[in-house]
Parts: sequence; C-alpha cells; structure tokens
Amino acid sequence: MADVRVIERERRDRLGEGPMWSARYEALFWVDILGRRINRMALTDGCVDSFEQPHYAAWIIERETGGFVAGIGRNIVRLDLETGAREPLASVDPHNAGNRLNDAKADAMGRIWAGTMPVTCDRPSGAFYRLDPDATLVQVDGPYTIANGPAIDPDGNFLLHTDTARGTIFRFDIHGDGTLGKATPFIVFEEAWGSPDGMTFDAEGGLWVACWGASRVMRFAPDGTRDRHIMLPASQITSCAFAGPELDRLFVTSASSGVTEEHAGALFEVDPGCRGLPTQKYMG
Repeated sequence: MADVRVIERERRDRLGEGPMWSARYEALFWVDILGRRINRMALTDGCVDSFEQPHYAAWIIERETGGFVAGIGRNIVRLDLETGAREPLASVDPHNAGNRLNDAKADAMGRIWAGTMPVTCDRPSGAFYRLDPDATLVQVDGPYTIANGPAIDPDGNFLLHTDTARGTIFRFDIHGDGTLGKATPFIVFEEAWGSPDGMTFDAEGGLWVACWGASRVMRFAPDGTRDRHIMLPASQITSCAFAGPELDRLFVTSASSGVTEEHAGALFEVDPGCRGLPTQKYMG
C-alpha cells in the first residue's frame, strides 16, 4: 500500500465529500453531508474547524470576490462561514422535496455545475444543473439516481459527470453558450473497481476517481484507460482534491455511515506523484 496519512481530528465524517483547496485561505475545505457540517483544515498547522449547517451540507465553492457559495439541502446560498450569514441564490428540484444537492464544481467561466439526487438513493429523480454568475439556474441533464463528481477538463472543452448508481462516468462537450452536448459513456466501471464517486483532473489531464466500495482512488489516462490506483484503509471512498501551494498533495474523503471500519469517515492524504490544477471560483 502506498504511503497514506490519516489526518488527526476530533470527529469522523458520516459522509465526507467535496474537498476543495483555497490558496486564498491556505486551507482545505470539505463537507460532511449527513453530519451537516463544513470542515476547514489549515495546511500551515493542520488545525481543523467545523461549521454546523441547518441542512445537508452538499458542497462549498469559493467566490472570486471573497467568501463562499454552498449547496445546503436543496438551496444554493452565498455563505459567510464565520458569521453563518446566508444569502439565497437559487433552489433546485422544486417538485422533488425528497431530493438534495450532491457534489459540484466551478469552471473557468465562473459557473457552477451541480447535481441532485434523492436522499434515499433509490430512484432516478435527480438532475444536473448549471448556475451562471448572474444566479440563473438551468437544468442541463437528467434524470440521475446518484449524481456525482463533476470534473471539467484542463482546457474547459468538456466535462465529466457520473451517475454512481449506473457505474458510469459520462462525457459532455461544453458549448460556448454553456449548453452541453450529448452524454456519452467515457468510463464504465468494472465490478472490482467499486462505484465511481467524486473526481478531479491533474495537470497532465489524468482523471483521479474515488471508488466507493473498493478502498481506493484510481487514475485514468486522458483517453480513459486505467493507469494506476492507490489503496486506502476505508471502503467508502468519496472524493479527492489536490491541495497545497504546489498542488502536489492529494486529499481523499470517506464515509462512515453504515460501516464500522477503524478509519471510515477519515480524511486521508496520499502522494499522487503529480500536480493538480488551480481551484476555479464562482464569479457570482
């Protein structure tokens, strides 16, 4: 097993997700969706803070002008972490009260791509949305049972999005007006790989995918062929992100809900042997 460091902290996540590096704050942010918390770890000293939220904390993304935007329950809000102040921007899935937001990323145009899913994970009632800088919300695809892991390629020409329940990562061309091309299967997971969850690109165009149920993160070459994997001491691996001033540290989240493993719900750090891409911010 490659060198894996378990980050020491007071609590484990029920459903850790959405790690995001902020150069501005010199910190890694991530969420505990079921624990309804946003976590922050300062990379300078390893200090971890946790901010309780009023509903499922699906994701947090930095704003270009300062502060954050977050997916909380079915609402997208501007968020001041220190004061807890929230300013509503948009609400998703108005006719599906049993749904929630799940996983999102910003692109180089300052837009957010975010998926939704049923809390019960058992029916295709979710969708995929684009939030523009002016707060216009547009549904771009659907339906999804477990919408997961949007990742935008280094050149911004296409994005990848997953329905974990179908074990497939789909590829979409991004058009100039923000619309998407037809979904085409890019990577279909084999049973031994678990299920595809959160993912991120590295600077070489390689795709790193968290493998739920398979205790690993996997790297795929730009053409979608399997390159290598790193094993982790937890089965429910949920997402990953590059962090640090040189973007050469890979942090991996996990979940503890439904399992009793020693390191379930831990935050891990592994040596990826490559660098990541700068974090994109929301322009709204």
